[in-house]
Amino acid sequence: MLTKRIIPCLDIKNGRTVKGINFVDLRDAGDPVELAEIYAKTGADELVFLDISATEERRRTLADLVLRVAEKVNIPFTVGGGISSVEDVDILLQNGADKVSINSSAVKNPQLINDLVAKFGSQCIVVAIDAKEIDGEWIVHLVGGKVPTELNLFKWAKEVEQRGAGEILFTSMNHDGTKNGFANEALAKLSTELNIPIIASGGAGNMQHFTDTFIEGKADAALAASVFHFKEIDIKDLKEELKRNQIPVRL
Repeated sequence: MLTKRIIPCLDIKNGRTVKGINFVDLRDAGDPVELAEIYAKTGADELVFLDISATEERRRTLADLVLRVAEKVNIPFTVGGGISSVEDVDILLQNGADKVSINSSAVKNPQLINDLVAKFGSQCIVVAIDAKEIDGEWIVHLVGGKVPTELNLFKWAKEVEQRGAGEILFTSMNHDGTKNGFANEALAKLSTELNIPIIASGGAGNMQHFTDTFIEGKADAALAASVFHFKEIDIKDLKEELKRNQIPVRL
């Protein structure tokens, strides 16, 4: 059985790591390069680095910051934010990223997924989906969760898979930053309907939430930010707890 992955997420704004609740009320969480180095040394399986203002401000992700982070870590490293072309991805991969994450640009131009997969391979193309449950239906949102679309989460996720993406990073906007647990029902449906890995994001508050998302949500990986940044959960302790619950992890 494949091991389940624990992935700290570094949301970057103006060169600093930030964290909010339901995508707003951002507060400073430290230097991204220092945090990345600490996580790589303390048991994180991967890192995700999202320039959360890049799409909104229509500028490219800071390639020099990617380079500095990549120089400090020896684990896979995904970069997202403002990526809208093959050229953007080329720059990030050349600067040390192992994978890229696209979100708004994929919804606006689904062919971009096909183009990136054709050029770089499925293994390094992650499609991030931010969705909110509204009247019982999961609706995809864009631009850091600010703009609702008419897309259904599950239909869009299926199309993303068919276009060749290697992974889906699903963030529940209802759960993000609340520390009340992941959206396990939606995650389980995604994991059942799709054949590519699903990364759970939004809602981690304690170790039990990680256990639940791997068992109930059938997630392949769990991503979190504030519980790691503010030292509420130690990754090594978390992995030992997961192992006690018969969940396969890399120790």
